[in-house]
This record gives sequence, structure tokens and C-alpha cells, in this order.
Amino acid sequence: MRARLPGFHRKSMGERLRTLIETGALTRDDVANLRGELDDVLAAADHRVENVVGLHALPWAVATNFLVNGREVLVPMAIEEPSVVAAASHAAKLVRASGGFAADADPHRVWGQIQVVGCRDWDAAEQALLGHRERLLEVAAAAHPTLARRGGGPRALAVRPLNPEPDTETSRMLIVELLVDTRDAMGANVVNTMMERLAPIVESLSGGQTVCRILSNYADQCLGRATCTVDPDQLAAGAFSGPAVRDRIVLAYQFAASDVRRAVTHNKGIMNGVDGVVVATGNDWRAVEAGAHAYAARSGRYRSLSTWRVDQAGRLVGRLELPLALGTVGPSIQAQPTARTALALLGHPDARALAGIAAAVGLAQNLAALKALVTDGIQRGHMRLHARSVALAAGAPLDQVDALANLLMDRGWVTTHHARAWLRGRL
Repeated sequence: MRARLPGFHRKSMGERLRTLIETGALTRDDVANLRGELDDVLAAADHRVENVVGLHALPWAVATNFLVNGREVLVPMAIEEPSVVAAASHAAKLVRASGGFAADADPHRVWGQIQVVGCRDWDAAEQALLGHRERLLEVAAAAHPTLARRGGGPRALAVRPLNPEPDTETSRMLIVELLVDTRDAMGANVVNTMMERLAPIVESLSGGQTVCRILSNYADQCLGRATCTVDPDQLAAGAFSGPAVRDRIVLAYQFAASDVRRAVTHNKGIMNGVDGVVVATGNDWRAVEAGAHAYAARSGRYRSLSTWRVDQAGRLVGRLELPLALGTVGPSIQAQPTARTALALLGHPDARALAGIAAAVGLAQNLAALKALVTDGIQRGHMRLHARSVALAAGAPLDQVDALANLLMDRGWVTTHHARAWLRGRL
């Protein structure tokens, strides 16, 4: 399989699917999953979520040109925003010329928490829980013996006091935290089951009452990372030389590293790429978003998730690190045909490899956004693709969408008002 597919974006959808089959990226069954019968998908959805009355579809696209850890990768992305897939593919092409992305991730370890209140002797309660750490770990492991057989399970247990209102005795509590290696599963149900199994024992040992027993989506022990190096010659754009673009990208990063208003938008662009992969593979994008933004504020000040600098050879060097507790197995993923197809396209990665790929896509998206922002401006490429959405929203027949989008761009009138006027013959 190769990730360089020249002219892929100019092909029709049918031609793209045939290309993926011919290159071995997908099988005919995988493609059938993407084009599955609507009634079958609706029936499955009705069993997965309550009160189902329909489906909300997102475009399922393929980002090309990615070289991650020396391996060709075609990246599935489910996203509605124009230009994201094109931008990621463009940045990946720049990066592959300098060797591609290096990516890795920590073992899939997530926290579970139990809140304990009402202890008569707080110090004694804490010592009793810590003194029975091994017993608690054994009980948690027994709640999911198959996880242990796969090499996972509880890894550590900690207890810490918490007093949100120091002047109010009733606000005191103990937090029992369990670190669990969930292997290739997202792990929410696994960890929640362990927490509930431990709760009665925690109450008995502490003399208190348990309130919350729940997974934490702050996966700070499950980080995904990606780095890349770009030769400045690859960055030249219009009137801007490669070194000039390189230096302006570093300045734009420094802005995001120092100003919260800029940092939020900067990180949103990163998550455009990450979320596209997370959604396509059937993972919990809300949990990933929450964890990523909490990680960006871990110092007490919200900052950029990525860093950009110039190395001694004059090359642009980027790095991204964020919590990525992603899964590649489990009912929530296996129940989604398109998620199974996404993982097939990626070569059936384990959870750590998937996290590394998602981080690489986030870094690519960040590079593309910064390059556009410091040269021609963010709107030029975005608006050309956005014009298609405007044409569709105005009611253009599918065979007229591109013609209308081009007209709107040429005249600088990318609005539904002008699109509808053209469709009525008044433009």
C-alpha cells in the first residue's frame, strides 16, 4: 500500500473507492461497509442509542501522503469542516520529503476514582486504605480476569486527601485512584466496573461513604506524541521564501504559547485533525477533547499543545503531545462497520499505534494551518472548499455544485444569498 496517491482529490467518489481497492488499502467488503444499506444501519443504531429516529452523517474521507515511523499510512477522517482533509494531506506531503513523522504513545493506562466522604478519622482512613493496597488491587483485577490474561489490569493505587473548602469540615474527602492498563480497549466500562467493585471494601476500610465511582477522562498517563522536521525549501509560498515562512510559523507558535485567546484557536485546529481520526475509528472524541484541553492547562495557564522551533541546521521542527486514550477493540467499535473499515485502512493498529497516528495528523493539521495563516491567510483555501457547502445549502443540484462554487469564488460572493440568486437566474 502507498499513501502517495497523486490526483486522488480530483477523482470521483467511485474512482477513489476503486483506487483504494486496487492499491490494497481496502477490500470490497470494507467498501461495502462504507456504502452499507441505510435500513441496516438504522436498525443497528436503534439498538445502540435510545430514542433513535434517524442518522446524522459525516463525510468519511481519506487523508493521503502520511509517512509515520517509516510506514505508509492512509488516514480515515470523519469531519464536516471544509479544507481539513486537504490541509492535512498537504502538510503530510511537506513532512514526508524530510522523512515523515515520528510518533509514539504510552501504554494505554487510565485512571478510575472513588470519592470517599464522612470519615471520622481522616488520617486513619487514609492509612487503612494504603495498608490494604495489594488487596484492593487484587479485587480490581478479579473484576476483569480476561484483561489480566491479555497483559493488562490494575497497575497502581493511590489515596489523596481533598478539601475544596478548607473552612468547612463537611467538604473534606478522600480520593482513591486506580491506574488501569486497559490494553487496546477504550476502557470506560472496564474501569467503571472495577471502581464499583471496590466501593464496598473502600467504605469498610475507611469508615466513610463512597459517592462517585467513575473513570477519569484526564488520561495524563496515556500520552500520544508526534514530531516532524521540515526543510525550509518545502515551505516557500507565493512571495514568501521558505526561511521566511519557517520563521513566521515559529512566531505564530510563540503567540499561541503566550496568549490564551490565540491558544484556544490554535489547539482547535490541532483537534480538527485529531478528532477526524477519533470519530472515524469509533472512539470517544468528547473524552479526547476534554483531556486535551485539560492537558493544555496543566501548568495553570492554557497554552499551545504543540511546539515549533528552528534547529541548528535551519529546519523547522514541530512536536505535539496530548492525552490520547484510544481503543481499537470493544463492542462500541466493532458495532460500527465504518469504524472497522477505518481500522482496516490504517492496517489494524493497536491502541498505541493509533494514538501515534492521531497525534501525527494533529501535528500535520497544525502545520498546514500555521503555514496558511502566516502567508496567504487562512481563508483563501478554506473559502474555495466552503463555497461548495454554500452551493449545496442554497439548493444547487449536485451536477451544478462545482460550477456555482467556482462562480461564487471568482466574483468574491461566497454567500447563500448570491448562490440562490444565481439559481433563480438573477445573477
